[in-house]
Amino acid sequence: MSVQVIGIKGGASFGDIVKHFTGLGGDVVLLDPSMVCGRDHVLSAVMHAERAMENGTNRSKTLLTETILYAAGDRQIGRAMEKMKPKEGKDGMVAVLFGIGDPHLDQIDMVRCDEIMEPSPEKARNLGADLFDGISCEDAVLEHVAATDLLKQ
Repeated sequence: MSVQVIGIKGGASFGDIVKHFTGLGGDVVLLDPSMVCGRDHVLSAVMHAERAMENGTNRSKTLLTETILYAAGDRQIGRAMEKMKPKEGKDGMVAVLFGIGDPHLDQIDMVRCDEIMEPSPEKARNLGADLFDGISCEDAVLEHVAATDLLKQ
């Protein structure tokens, strides 16, 4: 299945965005950009979630929820969902698109804005990643995602 990670901005509501993407025949996870530390952060979460589903080590019933668990670096579904859900009043989100080609953002008055997922030490701290001298914030977050497997045991 193809996976895209894109930043989006505009006036569409959370529900309208989900409805739009599922109407295109795929699935979507929407994330708070202040909790996304680069595209690789999310792609790593998807990869770990897919592996967990294949190996039967998943904590949730769906790939979408499992992706959120890994992206949050948390083993508690409710806590991970709250942490990663886009906040009301913000006009940007990170969309993880599963099985969707062209996102047709113009149909929902949204524009692509990948800059909102740029890594930063602040975002890494928001996620709870440990920052050390000589290690980039992006690498720290990738390690945080990988460590989620250890929390599940």
